[in-house]
Amino acid sequence: MKVLHLISGGDTGGAKTHIISLIKGLDKLIDAKVVCFIEDTFYEDAKKEGIDIDVYEQKNRSDLSVVKRLANLVNEEGFDIVHCHGARANFIAMFLKNKINTPMITTIHSDYKLDFKDNLYKRLIFTTLNTIALKKFKYFIAISDTFKDMLVERGFKRNSIFVSYNGIDFESDLKYVPKSEFLSKYNIDYDGKIIVGILARLDLVKDHETFIKAAKEVLTIRDDIVFLIGGSGNNENRLKHLVSDFGIEKNVSFLGYINDPDSFMNAIDINVLTSVSESFPYVILEGARMAKPVISTNVGGISNLIKDGYNGYLIDVGDYKMLAERILTFSNNKSILEAMGLNLFKEAKANYSYDSMAKTHIEIYKKILENKR
Repeated sequence: MKVLHLISGGDTGGAKTHIISLIKGLDKLIDAKVVCFIEDTFYEDAKKEGIDIDVYEQKNRSDLSVVKRLANLVNEEGFDIVHCHGARANFIAMFLKNKINTPMITTIHSDYKLDFKDNLYKRLIFTTLNTIALKKFKYFIAISDTFKDMLVERGFKRNSIFVSYNGIDFESDLKYVPKSEFLSKYNIDYDGKIIVGILARLDLVKDHETFIKAAKEVLTIRDDIVFLIGGSGNNENRLKHLVSDFGIEKNVSFLGYINDPDSFMNAIDINVLTSVSESFPYVILEGARMAKPVISTNVGGISNLIKDGYNGYLIDVGDYKMLAERILTFSNNKSILEAMGLNLFKEAKANYSYDSMAKTHIEIYKKILENKR
């Protein structure tokens, strides 16, 4: 079986981790290739992992010269399936569809109506184009059962939607810098302190405001806790002003874009996610690999992995008081923190490896090819 994956190439965070993890798993079973449309760190990181990847560079999003190249590639190389990821790939696929006789599928990594929530222009243009493009696909992979239900509610056919939860590499040795080296780079005074971290782009959908409000609550009780915010985005200035208004700059640090998530996870004690919408985020799996317990909003498919009070805590969206309470629970009892972290590692390794994700994809591909025949 030969499968061609299409993705923007400007992807960071979970999208990048997903593709690299998926292709590494698929490469053990089938012939998988990636084509991206921007040459950036995604391309370099994929090459380092030994992934077969090419760049068909676009001058801009509306440059459709790549469509003919892709059609020639698919037809000449005999790919059985074209698998798309993200708005740019979906838009290109809308035109590629008429030039090939190959089944196409796209993965819904996030709520596509919220992808450009912080930018009015992009929301009006790119969200609209992506919505139109999605309607042209026959098959979909949702990252969680809740996302499948979301698609059905929006008019997509239930029997055309498959579900595959994210998986991550638990086999390879983790590469990260020591905690002291990582934190010294940002001049973080951490000696004897608990470190709470959130690693997510600074967009409204990630709701860092709840994280910062919880930090303020915690710091009225204990001042030996450090809060790290890893990520960049349109919401950065507003969040920094909020921290300043609260007068907690001493304990809350903005680290900017993190290109080494394993070093970030190694440095923190408690992993937090406050999103208002998620599918099944990699940031929890990245923490799980390092036995870091998580406190997360109960959205998307997160509750499939996180069992409240066993391997982490679940909170309602926006509930900063409960988040603060759970942070204090961990901070006041390190034995609970360590036990839950170990439980999370075991659960994630058993059920959310990249091998299990790849095998699920193979079964989906087989069903699509059977339907074609």
